[in-house]
Amino acid sequence: MLARAFRDDPAFAYIFPDPVERARRLPRLFALLYDSDGRAGMRLLTGGGEAATLWRAPGKAHVGRGEMLRHAVPLLATLGGAVRRAMAVGAAIDAHMPAGEGWYLHVAGCDPDAQGRGFGRQALQAGLSRVAGRLPCYLETATERNIGFYASAGFTVTGEWRVGADGPVFWSMLRPPG
Repeated sequence: MLARAFRDDPAFAYIFPDPVERARRLPRLFALLYDSDGRAGMRLLTGGGEAATLWRAPGKAHVGRGEMLRHAVPLLATLGGAVRRAMAVGAAIDAHMPAGEGWYLHVAGCDPDAQGRGFGRQALQAGLSRVAGRLPCYLETATERNIGFYASAGFTVTGEWRVGADGPVFWSMLRPPG
């Protein structure tokens, strides 16, 4: 489902410019992210699997060196020739991560066939209901039309930035506690 949700995402289109290659590699990449984020935080899915949010807990926004080494072989096999672009996106995201404790909404996606029916909102609200009030929540999006969706849930844009000279534009968004 997440691979379908992100098939036209500007960041993944930058990492995997060929749409056929992207469609082939994204399912395995999201399986790796799903496992990693589950170990570092929480994974929330709607009842029918229409939408999901993957959250990294405070202090675990960055993937540690040990985890990177343990999963290097499957990650490299998944990325193939896109390693350099994927590393550039990851480094830019890390550079814009806010300081301090907070929850990181790493991935939020809704199956394209289920969009517009409230499933994305349901998955987002499930996470916010667990973490709101205690710490801020941070996310970034490379899809401009997502800004209004996140703003309606209390997030505000805190920055706009580009990956390198020719990569996608991202918007950093923060939701204060409460």
